Amino acid sequence: MISRVARFGMASVAGLLAVSAAAEARAAETPSLRAMTLGEALDYARAHQPDLRAAAARVESVKAQAAIARARWYPTVTATAQLLASTTNNSTGSYLTVPLLDNPRVSATRAESAATASLAPSPSTMVGAGVRQLVYDFGRIAAEAASDDLRADAASLSLASSRIVVDYDVEETYFAVHAAKSVLTASEQAYERAVVHRDLARAGVESGLRRPIELTRAEAALDRYELERIHAKRGVSVAQAVLAATVGVPDHLLDIAGPPPGPQELPSLDAAFARASDQNPELRAALTRVRAQEEASKAIARAASPSLFLTGAVSGNAGGAIPSSGESAAAHGLLPSVPNWDVGVVLAWPLFDATVSARTRQSRADENALREQAGALRFKIAAEVEEAYIDVQAARDALPVLQHAVKAGVANYEQADARFGVGLGNAVELADAEDVRTAAEIQLALGVFELARARALLGRVIAEGI
Repeated sequence: MISRVARFGMASVAGLLAVSAAAEARAAETPSLRAMTLGEALDYARAHQPDLRAAAARVESVKAQAAIARARWYPTVTATAQLLASTTNNSTGSYLTVPLLDNPRVSATRAESAATASLAPSPSTMVGAGVRQLVYDFGRIAAEAASDDLRADAASLSLASSRIVVDYDVEETYFAVHAAKSVLTASEQAYERAVVHRDLARAGVESGLRRPIELTRAEAALDRYELERIHAKRGVSVAQAVLAATVGVPDHLLDIAGPPPGPQELPSLDAAFARASDQNPELRAALTRVRAQEEASKAIARAASPSLFLTGAVSGNAGGAIPSSGESAAAHGLLPSVPNWDVGVVLAWPLFDATVSARTRQSRADENALREQAGALRFKIAAEVEEAYIDVQAARDALPVLQHAVKAGVANYEQADARFGVGLGNAVELADAEDVRTAAEIQLALGVFELARARALLGRVIAEGI
């Protein structure tokens, strides 16, 4: 009997050595993966994540658009050169009107009656350049610039909101990789213990100390834990692939370097509501868009206000028609040799434009729609805060229970393992204890993940972080 027990113990040691050698061989075959800490993953995602890069580009586009309104305070300079052939009844020099070039008409031909008017064309030439400078617009440009600035602020807040969402996604996937590796560790340890139990059962059967059913039961448990280990490995690879895509690295898989930090202390619910209302960038962006639309409405309404501007121009022109007095132009009007200049102050006032009133009403309607959207968003965020807060409390309360379940499962397993080792327990009792222990360890890993995920979600909603 002593020799049989000795052989039984030697088989158990041999089984442990075989498991250790197999684990070392698997580690040597596993290709090295790029690994990051949570801080490194967050920094990389903020700099390289495609969604954030696109959002940052949109912010720059809106900021560039905000400079357009203020550019109208700069003077406009316009030049023209013209060669025309036209009738010249009552005009020695003909020219086309060019936008933003104020060129007064200063010459005329002799007056013709309907009977003596001629349809024969005469040449006209003109070169000129003019400057126009806005002096006062009664607040129209200021309102447009304020609206554009607020839209740029809203775009920046939207970028901040996108960054918080990406941060949360990175945190969640980082926690998921850690949880998947914890599940894999529990599955690996269960498999290794199952190998030892199988070898013990085999040695016991060979020595006659155990019945053959003990070995078949141990082999069935080993196969089951091998299948769970395969699934756990797949879970780690999937989590690493999702982490790589979320961070934005070019690698197909990304591993974690060390465990993630623990969650911050939970603020009071009232403090969480207040912070979400004040700091949530998505809500702040919505409220900023309301203010931007209010300024846009002011700018549209002020399109009916007058504009005061300075104008000045220099030109040379000539016409080939016979003038009412004096000599005809040189070269039959083909040389713009007659100089002119002008300066002036102009007040332009669009007295009636129905489209301005219609556009103003439409802009006011947009204001109301944006206010309603902001109100709905505020209500939604409040609901998200409360839900996330409850989830954090539930996950935090469940963690001590899960930890106690692991301790109880380990103690139960150790008792069953000791009974099995001395021949008092059977394979069914040991397998049940192994199931309880492994399930408790996996549930603890998932519970830790759930607490970290819920706290990260609350941090995203209240713009706080983990």
